[in-house]
Amino acid sequence: MMMGRVMPALMAFGVMLPLAACDTAEGNASGFRKNYFVARSALEEGDYGQANRQYARLMSSAGPFLPRIQLEYAHSLLRAGDYAQAADLAEGMAMSSEGAASAAALAVAATARHELGLAALAQGDRQGGKAQLERAQVAMTQVLDTHPELDPLGSLAGRQASISVRLRAL
Repeated sequence: MMMGRVMPALMAFGVMLPLAACDTAEGNASGFRKNYFVARSALEEGDYGQANRQYARLMSSAGPFLPRIQLEYAHSLLRAGDYAQAADLAEGMAMSSEGAASAAALAVAATARHELGLAALAQGDRQGGKAQLERAQVAMTQVLDTHPELDPLGSLAGRQASISVRLRAL
């Protein structure tokens, strides 16, 4: 279900990774490509531990592909339930990127902050939960206002509506 929420953002950002044609920072395009596909396959198959380890290794040699690797790593962390790390990584990427890349990262960050807010509320932390939901709302609004094409199925808008309802109830 989470993949359906973030997949359009990843697909929109996907044109940035023509791995077969470019070189990495370390000059080992073949090894990088192989490791990338191991990470990507693990992510798609739900082996988030493996995906996270692979993406973490790829970060140091990603060169011009670093934004893509960061985004996929953040998405993998999100899918693994490591919401805090996913939010932090995605927010950092959003601040250092522009356009659709920044918006895609914000979508991941907003989703992670939403989940953190729900978890805090479930543990009775109303103040912490509200703060996380507010951060999620700001990020989600920015994504939908600037890049509505990243939400072709309306899942981000649905999440935003859910956040709004929850915030009104607090």
